[in-house]
Amino acid sequence: MKRNYFSHDSKDLRRHSHESPAERCIALIDARFLAWLAHQASAGAAQVPVNRMGLADFLTDLLLQAGLEVDLKRIYWYAEVQNALDVEGQIVRKIFPHDADGGVSLLQSMGQDLRKLADNNACEHVLLATDDERFFSAIDHAQLTGMSVHILADDAARNMPKLHQTDPGWGRLLSQADRRIVVQPKALADILQGAIGKEMNAVPEDPEFIRESMTEVIVSWWDDEPEDKREELRDELHINRGIPQEVDRQLLLRMRHRLTRALTLQEKKMLREIFRAVAFGTSSSDTSQTSDALSSLPVIEEPL
Repeated sequence: MKRNYFSHDSKDLRRHSHESPAERCIALIDARFLAWLAHQASAGAAQVPVNRMGLADFLTDLLLQAGLEVDLKRIYWYAEVQNALDVEGQIVRKIFPHDADGGVSLLQSMGQDLRKLADNNACEHVLLATDDERFFSAIDHAQLTGMSVHILADDAARNMPKLHQTDPGWGRLLSQADRRIVVQPKALADILQGAIGKEMNAVPEDPEFIRESMTEVIVSWWDDEPEDKREELRDELHINRGIPQEVDRQLLLRMRHRLTRALTLQEKKMLREIFRAVAFGTSSSDTSQTSDALSSLPVIEEPL
């Protein structure tokens, strides 16, 4: 399988491309609508506190699958009940119950935030989770400022002609989106229904086990690469301390699947150091030192 993480330009041009920061993205999430997407929209489901610990990684993966490699800077969570769970990088907005005001407070709060982001050029992308067609004008305004607006959707978005017939309002709103990000309900439900106590009070894993797993994943990936690609990658590593974004993303996704969770900041650092050690053939000594350093640090959850 061909992997195009290098251009055919000079090394200086590759370095310049590598240093270009990812475009910024802010997510505006209607908790009630997200519960519906996860098929949790039975009576009272939107009032149940949900686990948002893995939400940022989940949304980032969805955007990547849609071809959008962006930096998800922050999530705004609009909910009818105040969630006691504090998650870094997530801000909770309290709104009135939908049954009480027909969604007017959500429309005002989320709409004002969207306009402020657009008017202040705060980010290049916004990810919306709402099915309220009254947001149409606010979305149009944001797009006219140059912002890209993407909307989370269900499987009905795969057949837009039919959706325009069965649900014209929802179809009209989705037609305005720059990208329609289709969500798999089961995957979303698994994230939202995760045990909050388990996430927050999990026993730290053995650093040696993590190091061995990382080494196994990296060596397997490295061995699958053609020799010419390995040489190009070594050249790139000599130029830059960091590894190419595409390679980094592939390894992070593989480790997330292996550990069934996102990596902490310390683990990400260890992953990249092990990769450099494998690439330059110094993995034994370097990775053991990295593991010792990791075990001496307090466990800090990755910011979302």
